[in-house]
Amino acid sequence: MEKVAIQDSKTIQTRLVLPPDTNHLDTMFGGKVLAYIDEIAALTAMKHAKSAVVTASIDSVDFLSAAKVGDSLMLEAFVTYTGTSSMEVYVKVTAHDLIKNEERLTTESFLTMVAVDQEGKPIAVPKVYPETEEEKRLYRTAPSRKENREKRAKIR
Repeated sequence: MEKVAIQDSKTIQTRLVLPPDTNHLDTMFGGKVLAYIDEIAALTAMKHAKSAVVTASIDSVDFLSAAKVGDSLMLEAFVTYTGTSSMEVYVKVTAHDLIKNEERLTTESFLTMVAVDQEGKPIAVPKVYPETEEEKRLYRTAPSRKENREKRAKIR
């Protein structure tokens, strides 16, 4: 199976933070952000695998700062590493105050998605290769994240 550039799976979405998306502190609900993250990770993995996918795990989510009503949210995702049928997807969320023209990283997350056929059975996915410095760093550090996932799975 051929290798494809990590860049080929990159997916970007932009959303507006509206009042129903926020909590009593007028900041975005974490659960809403998680739903956005899962959706873009699925789109990214489907783009890479050219098949249906399922979420195997949300491996980590780091909420770094809050988004507020009126902010524009930019979600960026790409496949950082692959196994036989699994794909590690990195998602970062940036809030942009359009009035003040200020940006801040709000969330970073890693998910594991699995490519499946019409019967829901895992299928092989293409390998990836990194090109940018960010992609190279995430590709290089992926095996240690995979090891941590496997350790967590053994605890269950």
